[in-house]
Amino acid sequence: MQTNLLSELADTDAGREADRILRSCVHCGFCTATCPTYQLLGDELDGPRGRIYQIKSLLEGDEPTRTVQTHLDRCLTCLNCMTTCPSGVQYDKLLATGRELVEQQVDRPLMERVMRRMLRLLVPYPGRLLPLVKLGRIVKPLLPAALKAKLPDGGELGPLPSRRHPRRVIMLENCAEPALTPAAVGAAIRVLDAVGIEVIRPGGGCCGAVSEHLAAGDEARGFMRRNIDAWWPYIAPNAPEPAEAILVTASGCGAMVKDYGHHLKDDPAYAHKAARVSELTRDPSELLTAADLAQLPTPVEPGVPQRIAFHPPCTLQHGQGLMGRVEALLRDAGFELLPVRDAHSCCGSAGTYSILQAELSGQLRARKLDALQQGGPALIATANVGCQTHLAGAADVPVVHWLELFDPALAASSRLRQSVRSSTPGVGSRTAERRSAAA
Repeated sequence: MQTNLLSELADTDAGREADRILRSCVHCGFCTATCPTYQLLGDELDGPRGRIYQIKSLLEGDEPTRTVQTHLDRCLTCLNCMTTCPSGVQYDKLLATGRELVEQQVDRPLMERVMRRMLRLLVPYPGRLLPLVKLGRIVKPLLPAALKAKLPDGGELGPLPSRRHPRRVIMLENCAEPALTPAAVGAAIRVLDAVGIEVIRPGGGCCGAVSEHLAAGDEARGFMRRNIDAWWPYIAPNAPEPAEAILVTASGCGAMVKDYGHHLKDDPAYAHKAARVSELTRDPSELLTAADLAQLPTPVEPGVPQRIAFHPPCTLQHGQGLMGRVEALLRDAGFELLPVRDAHSCCGSAGTYSILQAELSGQLRARKLDALQQGGPALIATANVGCQTHLAGAADVPVVHWLELFDPALAASSRLRQSVRSSTPGVGSRTAERRSAAA
């Protein structure tokens, strides 16, 4: 793709990067075949190739408009297009540049500004988010159906171990997971303890993804620096008791933390530290092996669902490139994984997308749940807090983080046993009834 960027951009690091990315695009259109919003809307401007053209026009001097802003907002940042792209176009980095540029120059309607500001003030701060979630669950029977769906049962944290181990990892203290799916946090800590890995929780907080997705780049980098400061005593070259990895149980946060090196590459005080963080960040499926999980009491036992459907979050398979890794661990443990149609596609959660683009998000969720529940699974497992809560809001069966299935304390087992009617085909009876009614 030929480019002619504005002179004031062409000589900057951001401009040079954008120019390189644009020039790598060969207009092939393979990306449109797997883009969720293009599939739903059928509009070239709501596909990756169309968005690339719009961003290119902005960088070459065209005036940003509300229309362009809307098309960029509709992108889920699922990165399906990047997995499909034969040219290796770094669409995610180009999109972030385009969004920030438009955000600086185009005024949003008042309600949009208020909603986006509220999300930035609430979601990244567990001390603010957790009380609201607890209050919401208390008054849940009085809430509208749309709000009830945002507050599915995420289980309990459960008892946490206090043993020391030679192997140590840092755990990201992310913002949403402790509030929405505490059982996943507890399960991760107990599973690692059981296989001889100590979890260190030095503080920090939000990974910065919420701010980044809302085009608040400076704010996002502030969260990154705070985390690096909290973790550095454990990962510095001369750390007295070093941690071998930074564990991130939510794949959306993991994709973000693995990209710290890129986001802070121009910060002289943090560039080398950020690169170190990116190098050490691991998803649980990278840290744990089948042999590790074989040390635990088998999760395949009476009362624990065996026939399951696994939803690989976009941030796991496309963002981190870990396609098939969790599925292999689950099969090795004895679970029967049902085939899922279009497993590569997005569920519509995408961080704050399910709130800001509720209609599109709901359509994508309906498609995804129809595929996941096709074979009558006893439950749906996934690897990201956003996908888990989004799917659970409308699923016929429990939706859990896959680590909950290996929890030595079975902290989540009562929740699953109460919810699951059977581990044989036919569990998704409400789905079947809906299909019959539609026919």
